[in-house]
Amino acid sequence: MNKPIITKECAAPLFESKFLGVYDLQYEEGKHYYNATRRGREDLVATKSALEYRTMLPDAVSCILVLLQEGEEPRLLLSREYRYPAGQFLLGVPAGLIDEKELPREEAVKRTAIREIREETGLVIAEHDRVEILSPFLFSSPGMTDESNAFVLVETSVQELSILSQDGAVGSERFDGFVLLTKAEAERILRQGCDDGGIFYPMATWMALIAFVSGIWEKNRPA
Repeated sequence: MNKPIITKECAAPLFESKFLGVYDLQYEEGKHYYNATRRGREDLVATKSALEYRTMLPDAVSCILVLLQEGEEPRLLLSREYRYPAGQFLLGVPAGLIDEKELPREEAVKRTAIREIREETGLVIAEHDRVEILSPFLFSSPGMTDESNAFVLVETSVQELSILSQDGAVGSERFDGFVLLTKAEAERILRQGCDDGGIFYPMATWMALIAFVSGIWEKNRPA
C-alpha cells in the first residue's frame, strides 16, 4: 500500500504556542489527520524526507539515573513531578527538552541529560561518570503526536543523599520529592503498575524500571 504523502503545504496550523502546536495534516483531498507536536511547521516529522527522518534530533531526553553509594545497593532515582494533563504528581525520570539543536545528535542528547539532572536533582555529573545513550530516538505516542525522546543512562557516585535538591525547577515545573529504589523495590513498583499511593506512572518511568530491574544498565559497564 502506498503511504500518504504529507507536505509542508498540507500542514495547516490550528494552534501554535511556544511548547505545543496542533496541525491539520491533509493527507488526501478531504481527508485530515490531527497532530499535536512540539515542532514548528517547517520541522514536522510527517513532512521529512527519508534522509532527514534518519538523522533528525529528538525533542527531549529522558534519563535513567542510577546512584552508586559506598556500602549500599545501587538505586534508581525517580522524582514526583506534577503533570498538568494527569492532574497528579507522577513518579517520573529527570527529563527535558533539547535546546542545543545546532549540535550533533549524540552531543546534544548527552548535554541535555547532564543539564536536566543538575536542574532537577542538584547532582553535577562529572566527566568520569557514565553517560550512555540507550536509545537515540523513540516516539511517545505516534497515533496522536510526533513527540520524541532519547533515553540516556547516567550512572554516578554520591557521598551523601542530602545533596539532592529540586530547587532548580523552572517555569511551570512542580516537584514533590524523590523516590530512590533498590532493584527489589523497583520490581515491586513495576509489577504494581502504579506507585505506592495507587497513582499510575508515565511510560518513560516504566521503561526506566524495566532497564533497572532487567540489568540492562549493568551491561557494558566500564571496568
